[in-house]
Amino acid sequence: MALVTDILDWLQALPQPGLVAAAGGLVLAECTIGLGFIAPGESGLLIAATTATSVPRFLTLWAVVTVCAALGDSIGYALGRKFGPRLRETKLIRKYGLDAWDKATGVLERRGAWAVFFARFLPVLRTLTPAAAGASNLPFRKFLPATAAGAFCWSLVHISLGAALGEAAKQVESAMNTGFLVVAALVIGVLVFFLLRMKKRKALGITGPAASPDEQPEEPARTGN
Repeated sequence: MALVTDILDWLQALPQPGLVAAAGGLVLAECTIGLGFIAPGESGLLIAATTATSVPRFLTLWAVVTVCAALGDSIGYALGRKFGPRLRETKLIRKYGLDAWDKATGVLERRGAWAVFFARFLPVLRTLTPAAAGASNLPFRKFLPATAAGAFCWSLVHISLGAALGEAAKQVESAMNTGFLVVAALVIGVLVFFLLRMKKRKALGITGPAASPDEQPEEPARTGN
């Protein structure tokens, strides 16, 4: 049964607006501090990207995800500006990302907007860096272009990867199914061959050639009384 192909075909048959909206929503939630530790944005995007089988589908998903990622980062930045360094002391940050928060803050101090761009490609830091940028008072005019460029490139990479994986999964499964059929046919052929051979030997053992008349034992000569 082509399970992977069936799942991919089912995903591709779903209404495109709903699928794109779900992927965008997951990405937006992941990019917003707090929800990023819960929402599987990257995984959801890769799954949705397996349906990007045409140029319009690809471009639509790319545009929506880019906007949602940049918007989620902007929300995180706004939270950082509002609460400042106090975010570091929250229960959520201390439980899941205290070291990552410190790393994000340190990189921001050294690299500025470049840190926002490259953090987009790093798990955990992707969620914390926007808020850390806001808490570090990085100007929004520098933050927005960096996060938009990062979202643009990150979404392109992941959608391309998801589309390629979807096609590769179909090809691999097709090859595996074909190979399985070939191997099964060979195994069945070998079993049938040996079964017929065993039956032939058994038949020969039971109904072996009868002795020829010349080979019949002679009756003992009768002696007179």
